[in-house]
Amino acid sequence: MKRKYWIAGVLLAVSSTLALAQPKSLLPPGFDNPTPTPSPTPAPAPRPSAAVPSPAPGPAAQPLPGVSTGTTNAAAAPLPNNLPPVAELEKMDPDQLDELFGLKPKYDIPPGAQRALVKVGVVGVGEGGFPSHALEGQPASLIRAALAGTTGPLVSRWGHILLRRTLASRLDAPQGMDPVEFAALRADLLNRMGEGAVARALVQDVDSANYNPQLAAAAFNAYIETGDLVGICPVEQLKSDLLDTPHWQLMDAICAAFNGEGRRAESDLDKALSRGTAPKIDVLLAQRYAGAAGEGQKSVTIEWDGVDEITPWVLALSRALGIDIPDRLTPKAGSTLFRNDVLYPATPLLRRVTSADAAARDGILSSTAMVDLYADLWSNPEIGSDDKGDARELREAYVASDPKARLSAIQSLWGGGTPDYGRQVLTAYAAARLPVDKDLADNAGPIIASMLAAGLDRNAMRWAGLVSEGSQGWALLALAQPERQGAVPSSALDTYLDADKSAGQRKSRFLLAGLAGLGRMDAGDVRSFSGRLGVDLDRQTKWSAAIDKAGEFRNPALAALLAGLGMQGSGWDKMTARHLFHIVRALDQAGLDAEARMIAAEAVARG
Repeated sequence: MKRKYWIAGVLLAVSSTLALAQPKSLLPPGFDNPTPTPSPTPAPAPRPSAAVPSPAPGPAAQPLPGVSTGTTNAAAAPLPNNLPPVAELEKMDPDQLDELFGLKPKYDIPPGAQRALVKVGVVGVGEGGFPSHALEGQPASLIRAALAGTTGPLVSRWGHILLRRTLASRLDAPQGMDPVEFAALRADLLNRMGEGAVARALVQDVDSANYNPQLAAAAFNAYIETGDLVGICPVEQLKSDLLDTPHWQLMDAICAAFNGEGRRAESDLDKALSRGTAPKIDVLLAQRYAGAAGEGQKSVTIEWDGVDEITPWVLALSRALGIDIPDRLTPKAGSTLFRNDVLYPATPLLRRVTSADAAARDGILSSTAMVDLYADLWSNPEIGSDDKGDARELREAYVASDPKARLSAIQSLWGGGTPDYGRQVLTAYAAARLPVDKDLADNAGPIIASMLAAGLDRNAMRWAGLVSEGSQGWALLALAQPERQGAVPSSALDTYLDADKSAGQRKSRFLLAGLAGLGRMDAGDVRSFSGRLGVDLDRQTKWSAAIDKAGEFRNPALAALLAGLGMQGSGWDKMTARHLFHIVRALDQAGLDAEARMIAAEAVARG
């Protein structure tokens, strides 16, 4: 309603300025043109007396836009050139009037509270982030290539975690790069990694007035990915012309609805539906969502006929509105898109649990977050007992009095055959509570892998005296051991290679690359086993030369970015031993030895 009165004020000001006749005075005769009085004769200076208080000021009148507030005969502010007729002005929406009269604000934060475009990010050095100057001296072309070139998911959970920490750090832009572009590139990559929540926090560290189209697009995707649909509204309302995409136009209407302009939003969305601005389902969901602002005048029926796929927009609005998506459009739980279900607060709990395995496997969810999610499932009275089977098994894995019963519950959660890595993340702390018992030694390999999935390397090392040399458990501990004196014996490697049944002896190749990268093999053994496995760790490319230099000059942030570039792929079968060797060695040299060890151990566990 305030905007309506404001429009009326503008029109009143315009019509008053355009009037040709002056209004009739309402003052009594003699007051509008009083007769001048003669100047008084100067009187002698009065004697000092008590100060007389000044009269209290009267109520201040709110000036109309474009009208002078001076007390002299100053002229009104000039009107815009080519001013439309009043009839057309009445049809304009507030944004059009703001632009016409130059009244649209250029910022939404007072100048004294605006933030500089330095140290943009959310994780400081004291919280595990990298120093702000970590990339400052690097050429912009290299950083741009690393960020834009990482287009897909990473094969490694630990590589994902490291790259996320790097991108979220409070960093200054590299030499020759616009800080807003740097923030946009980082947010874009976080979105592609499925880290919408981190991307959203990152873009919120930049004032809306500083946004450019690249950052606006990244921010829009981050808000959609997390289901925070109106989070982009402050930017959209301040800079509505940053983007011209169909969904940006739909969001403009949604933001208008939540700003109290329901009629305008309804009209804009009706036009979008009739003109085919976006797919029909997208506009229908936008209409339903805008109507939730409280001024919707009609019901909206969601029609799934003709819908062949689910997009981030459709998924986010459907979850926010509590609308079920047809089963035929719901892919398997491991879908990259439906993995976002775990991030939407409005998503039903059972659906979030279904998506949690993929999120944990990729590095989005921690082991603690997984346990908390299953604890919510166990304690929720609205969910039936039949849907709490996994939560019951997880509880048994912690509280059963018999260690064998606890291990049995853990193995049940892993599933049959090769343990699911997402479930190994879930059981990491339960595995750490198992006693080091020779009766459990046959399962030491997956138990150790589960602990290492959460970084519990010191808990895992308790099993060192129980695993046999050359076994899977021995290989994982040889890589994960925090401090090792001397090289691993070649006889143990021989035993491991002979027993390796993985495709193309991939696990053995990764073990060789990890040990060599960590400097835990003799040079002669590296050459010998490289020849035996047909691996060339010395072959150089532009990428390997760059990451080697990052490690040599001890630049952990640059090494992490280049490691992410080299770990792209849908699975470990897309990873090569040579890439793993350069990544592990560079991270270890740059001071990220813990991450290097966990990545190497994960490669052998999942290879």
